[in-house]
Amino acid sequence: MTHASELALQHLRDLSTLKWYVIPLLALVFYIYAREVKEARSSGNWDAVYAGLTLFGMDFVNETWNGWVLHLTQRSACWTVPGETALRTMVGWNIEIMFMFAISGIIYYHTLSKDPAEKILGIPDRWFWAIAYAAFCVFVECALNKGGLLIWEYPWWNRSFGGIWLIFFFGYFHFYVATILVLSLRSHGARIAVVASLYLTATVANIVCLGFLGWIY
Repeated sequence: MTHASELALQHLRDLSTLKWYVIPLLALVFYIYAREVKEARSSGNWDAVYAGLTLFGMDFVNETWNGWVLHLTQRSACWTVPGETALRTMVGWNIEIMFMFAISGIIYYHTLSKDPAEKILGIPDRWFWAIAYAAFCVFVECALNKGGLLIWEYPWWNRSFGGIWLIFFFGYFHFYVATILVLSLRSHGARIAVVASLYLTATVANIVCLGFLGWIY
């Protein structure tokens, strides 16, 4: 395994690394969702909550297959976060990243126009912002990689022209595509089924399959 992979496996899900700043960050995430749920109960519009849960669920799935890459190659995941953190939950995921993605879908939703027909530069509003946010995420990821906080190992997942597009589409853009698709569903039952399937898929892959095999990354 690469040095970054070995470092990322150290203190994996080790609660002794927890820091006090996790508590106020967790409270802020709870507050945001509590406000959204309260408004949804009075207005009947649960779109913000669905957006938040969908995007985070997609990130959960992403980090799951990233862990599989490490196991199958026995070299490295596509990305690793070996640096200091309050809690490393997977080789490419930590508590700080989780808090950010937990509210990213809500941020995206509140950026959208109330008019679904509105366009920006000729692009439907929700698709324009999906592209914009995914591009911004790629920019941030490149900055983190440049700073040595997020490590890439493979030549096809890097800051080259082809690598940037791969990271854009398979690192972030599909998060927003899934969010758009969920928001386009009319029934709560269909939305709940899709969102639940994301968490069920990642949970089964991590706890049932990987847990029994003894290689949860």
